[in-house]
Amino acid sequence: MERSSEEVTPSEAAVLITPRTDPIRGDDRNGNRNPISTASSSRAEWPTIDGPLGLSEQDSIGYARKFFGFGFILLPMLWAVNCYYFWPVLRNSRSFPRIRPYVVGSAIGVTIFSAMLASWALTFTIGGERLFGHTWDELVMYNVADRYGLTGWI
Repeated sequence: MERSSEEVTPSEAAVLITPRTDPIRGDDRNGNRNPISTASSSRAEWPTIDGPLGLSEQDSIGYARKFFGFGFILLPMLWAVNCYYFWPVLRNSRSFPRIRPYVVGSAIGVTIFSAMLASWALTFTIGGERLFGHTWDELVMYNVADRYGLTGWI
């Protein structure tokens, strides 16, 4: 079956239909504004990552405050949850000024806690017996079975 000169393949049709746009200016070759690029700049902002399905701004303030406060009560994972859930607030410095201090505080808290946890873990992993000397046997937990004579049962 021969193709006539009037038939257009799907890939050619896409080229004919889709105008080429300038990604920086957002207009096509003729200077017409692209409605898609201008609509994205005027979209509504939401304080949570789940957009319109999430919390209102007033509810978000309460949750951000609670996550931040409970992070100090030995639950620093809530700081990480606070940073994740309110990522749009953390990303955009001018949006939601009443929520932002709690989210930024949570980001600082989780960063400090992660640095302390990593340094503690590396101290025991890298230092070991060379760093702690003869007290190393009392600090480690992998020799508990030897200490209480539980290894010879099998």
